[in-house]
This record gives sequence, C-alpha cells and structure tokens, in this order.
Amino acid sequence: MNESLLRELVPAVIGVLVRRGADFAAAEDAVQDALVEAVRGWPDDSPRDPKGWLVTVAWRKFLDAVRADASRRRREELVEAEPMPAPGEAVDDTLALYFLCAHPSLTPASAVALTLRAVGGLTTRQIAQAYLVPEATMAQRISRAKRTVSGVRFDQPGDVATVLRVLYLVFNEGHSGDVDLAAEAIRLTRQLAARANDEEVTGLLALMLLHHARRPARTGPDGRLVPLAEQDRSRWNTHLIAEGIDMLQAALARDRLGEFQAQAAVAALHADARTTEETDWVQIVEWYDELVRLTDSPVARLNRAVAVGEADGPRTGLAALAGLDPSLPRHAAVAAYLHERDGDPATAARLYAQAARSAPNIPERDHLTRQAARLNAQLRG
Repeated sequence: MNESLLRELVPAVIGVLVRRGADFAAAEDAVQDALVEAVRGWPDDSPRDPKGWLVTVAWRKFLDAVRADASRRRREELVEAEPMPAPGEAVDDTLALYFLCAHPSLTPASAVALTLRAVGGLTTRQIAQAYLVPEATMAQRISRAKRTVSGVRFDQPGDVATVLRVLYLVFNEGHSGDVDLAAEAIRLTRQLAARANDEEVTGLLALMLLHHARRPARTGPDGRLVPLAEQDRSRWNTHLIAEGIDMLQAALARDRLGEFQAQAAVAALHADARTTEETDWVQIVEWYDELVRLTDSPVARLNRAVAVGEADGPRTGLAALAGLDPSLPRHAAVAAYLHERDGDPATAARLYAQAARSAPNIPERDHLTRQAARLNAQLRG
C-alpha cells in the first residue's frame, strides 16, 4: 500500500464529496473512515482505481452518517414531543457518558480521543492539535476506538484519570474561543468533584476556575487577543479566583501532588499578582519543575522556559528553550518573545512571523502578525 498516494488523494476525494452535496466536515470524517478501511484492506487487495475506490467507500460512509443523524433527530423530536418530567425527575447523564466512553477495553489515549469526538463535540483536527499529532493519525485512533467498543457492553465505566484528561482538553478547546465548551467542562468537573474524593479532581476544577476568571480580559472590544502582561486585571473575576485558590489549597494540603494541582498553582500565582512585574516568577519556575517531573511534557518545558526567562533573564530562558524540539507548537512564539527581551528585534520579528503562519487560531495568528509588524516598523525607523 502506498501511504503517500493515500495522502495525496485525500483532498481530491473530499472535493468530490463536497461537490455531491456533503458539507466539508462531514466529507472529511467520511474520507477518514474510508482511509481506515484502505489501511486495513489494501495491503492484501489494492484496487486498480484507488481514487474511485475511496470516493465510493467515503460516499457510502457519508450516507450512513446522514441516515444515522436523521434517525437521531427523529428520536429527539419524539422525546421533545413527550410531556416534560415533573420537578426533580430530570437527569443529566453527560458525565456518565464521559465515563462510559473511557471504557477499560480502550487505551487512555484512545478513550480520550473517542470521548472528545463523540461527547465533547470537538473535531478530529482540534483533537489532533491538542495531542500534537497529525490529523490522519488521530482519525485512525478514533476509528480504532469505535471498532473496539462497537461490540462490548458498557457496564464497566472508565477511570477518573481518563475522564479528567477529557474534561481538561474540552475546557482548553472551549477556552481558546474556537468552541464555547469551557463553561460546560467546568459544570461537569463540579459534578465530578462533588462525587469523587480525589485531590486531582479538585485541582483540575481549581485550574479551570482560575483560567476562566481571566477570560473577560483575554480579548479586547475589537476581538483582538490581549496577552497576560497587557490584560486589565480589574476585569478578572475575583470570586472565581478566590474559589479556585481555596480549592487548590485544600487539595495541596493532602500532600498528594498531581499535574493538575501543579498547573493550578502556576495559575494561582498569576492570579494573585497585581501586575506582571509583581509576579513571583521564581515560584512559578519551581512549580514548572514539579510539573516536568510529574509529566515530562514538552509543553510544560516550553512554558517553563518563559518563566525562567522572566525569573533569570531572557538569555537563561533561551538556554532552557534550546533543548526543545523547534517544531513544538508555539515554540517560535516563545523564542520570538525571549529574543525581543534580549534586545534582538530582527530575530524576534522573523520568529513572530514564523509563529503566525502556524498559529492554531485566527486571534493568535493576528496577534503574532501584529507583533512582527511592530518590530519591523521599529527596524525600518
């Protein structure tokens, strides 16, 4: 099987489905399902017309999805036509669905991907970006997860750790502004915290509240992204900050540190500072050291480089950045910021422009483009 040929055919096949009447997202999903069948079947029996085969299978997948969606809508209409339940009878089973999708027969990574797609409402592309993997890889992971659970009984719900990972990713996607899911993730995490005696659940809820408290100041009236250092801190929600810090302190007092508690501690230090200059960057570096020890996450290492640059100077931050993979998302943006602070506007402008080209959303792209333009204007002047 020629995998490069498959990749080359994907845009053309999606285009055929769109011209036949499928919307782009549905066509994309259908083609991804067809690719999974190709990967499974072509090594033994490759078709003479690969494109035609993919179009036929993808169109069938699309029609199946349309029929399934129509059936679901009919069921929803029947439910809506029924009398409303009496007070106290309503049941919210969303959190239960999260646990069911985190089935023990799945690996944690596959369970998270499936839940985000089936219950969280995220697209395959958004999930792939969150996991720092190619979209095709994530599509195959989700399809494998669907096949795995298609014949199992859902009487063994998954574990809390997997559900926490899903809720965390749903919140992050909602917080970015691409999909408004942040409040829903907080609501579900509150439900879980009320049921589970788990300090990491409390830590995640604290983290969400502390980040959500800053949301009103994250964008300007014109929709522009406002960096943390430039935010109007009077617009931060002090009630959410107080609640988040109280929860974090209660979790940390149990002396069983986890990654969400460590992230919440960083957020609390930002929220507690009246200005960027008054931020306790030394403590933030120490918490990032704990987070790296717990997770060995490249994203944690990237954020740590920023904190090191603030605590010990931009050159020390650049030294911390030097050991990281330059292809890491937002690596170029961090490098640009540190180079600008180190007095190298030409390098910073080039890196800001590079970062803008790979920005994950439009507000961030526009912000980075403006940063590059600002420095280029200074260099010309």
